[in-house]
Amino acid sequence: MKALVRKHFYRRAGGWILTLALVYGVFIGSLFVMQKSLMYFPDQARFVPAEWALPELQPLEVTAEDGLRITSWYRPAQARDKMTIVFFQGNAGHLGYRNYKVRPWLDAGYGVLMVGYRGFGNPGSPSEEGLYMDAQAAIDAIKAKTAPGGGVPEAGIVFYGESMGTGVAVQMATEYNAAALILESPYTSIPDVGADRYPLVPVRWLLRDKYDSLAKIGNVHMPLLLLHGELDEVVPVKFGKKLFAAANEPKQSYWAPDAGHNNVYNLKVQQIILNFIADLPTDPLLNRGS
Repeated sequence: MKALVRKHFYRRAGGWILTLALVYGVFIGSLFVMQKSLMYFPDQARFVPAEWALPELQPLEVTAEDGLRITSWYRPAQARDKMTIVFFQGNAGHLGYRNYKVRPWLDAGYGVLMVGYRGFGNPGSPSEEGLYMDAQAAIDAIKAKTAPGGGVPEAGIVFYGESMGTGVAVQMATEYNAAALILESPYTSIPDVGADRYPLVPVRWLLRDKYDSLAKIGNVHMPLLLLHGELDEVVPVKFGKKLFAAANEPKQSYWAPDAGHNNVYNLKVQQIILNFIADLPTDPLLNRGS
């Protein structure tokens, strides 16, 4: 009798385990298929700078390596010794929601390039390689001698990435000899953050877009400013600190004690950024063409 009960129990337990395994497998498969929609949250509306108090910005139409026509937004530097800040947004909304970050840069006379992403009011759908191509095309356009302002040397460019855009900024910093790199709320890699948040999901196997900044930061040789909120629950500050520890000198950081992910940029941080850029050497800009 006991043997029959035990056999029945094992059979039922095995059935439950198989059912749970099938449900888990379907769940994982769904995550794999839907990963792009879970990673990118673009606003499909076209960004119109004048509607966001940034009327100086003009459209910069470029063609990415894969043939997609992408619109970025650009205002040249207003003086020969002024840097040009190339801005890479995070994974949600559109560029207009970042107007409060860009406005002080424009007012200070810096050049500003707000890089447009595919799928964010542009044709196509976002991907890691796609965003790299969009960034490369926009950067190469402002470097060209035919660009407004006469072309920007790499030594006159500051890369600025926020959140997911820090991965794009780090990649560009490995490809261009820019003046500096600024990272706001960065991560080591997207799989690292995902695995930390969902420990029961094989995130590292599932994700195709990895943005592995930790593997690349050692190849970045330019001044670095890293900003991160100590209370960040989206990208915990431990990831920013790990990335900062792996970065080359010269580097500086600010760990905002009362800030989370979306409110790390405040007046104090704004001034830290402006001071950092103002301290960069301008000789390469003043001596160009001489």
